[in-house]
Amino acid sequence: MESLVSTQWLASELGASDLRIVDASAFLPEHGRDPVLEYEACHIPGAVFMNLAELADPARPGLNMLPSAERFASKMQSLGLGDGSRIVLYDDSPVKTATRAWFMLTMFGAANVALLDGGIAKWKAEGRPCAQGRETLRHRHFTVWSDDRNVRSKADVLANLESHAALVIDARGPGRFTGEVAEVKPGLASGHIPGARNVYYASLFKPDGTWKSPEEIRAVFDAAGVDLTRPLISSCGSGVTANVLIFALHLLGKHDVALYDGSWSEWGADPETPKETGAAR
Repeated sequence: MESLVSTQWLASELGASDLRIVDASAFLPEHGRDPVLEYEACHIPGAVFMNLAELADPARPGLNMLPSAERFASKMQSLGLGDGSRIVLYDDSPVKTATRAWFMLTMFGAANVALLDGGIAKWKAEGRPCAQGRETLRHRHFTVWSDDRNVRSKADVLANLESHAALVIDARGPGRFTGEVAEVKPGLASGHIPGARNVYYASLFKPDGTWKSPEEIRAVFDAAGVDLTRPLISSCGSGVTANVLIFALHLLGKHDVALYDGSWSEWGADPETPKETGAAR
């Protein structure tokens, strides 16, 4: 299974015994939407709902930090996702939350995970069937292991300011990156991590919500001044849209890209961390 699959491919695979479809939609408070109600009103037949709010570290409230491997595996087993499954993720979120689910699944050991190109919006636009209510699958064993080589802490990013071993890329909108648009969350400074480059996550999609071609994706990073020969650290507001950049680079075959999990929610709230405003230097 490819990392990005089409609606036509998924329609032809519906009902396969090893296929698991997952709605990983989540919304920001300002979106004013309820992902559970939307899932129950219309989801791709057979899809289960992954509640991303439950897949965060409860020991660090206010930060959308990765859960422990054990917590993650327990949630996956309860959804019927496990060893041997082919997992296809989709969302209907403006912030492309299925990429966060993809990052976690691959980090915690799932071997065959894909995103649905265009999400459920494209599925519905093509007149394909929707199901209502909730789907439940039998529990399935999910082997507990974790590979956190592609995760960075605040201490790691601070150290990188000295070593310059990696280039930081920031998925937030240009106004937030430069500091011209104030952060919504109380207590957050404006601006960006010094030396970062701004690659707005929304610039990686076509108007219909499907991903741009690899050539077009590469051009977006080139235009932002990102040297793709260097290791990268991806950041955003709360560790969600940073995964959009990571998945886009995965489509280019680039895998030395780490997630700064705390992102600006952590960095911008710390008065001791250095910050820059204005365009990337």
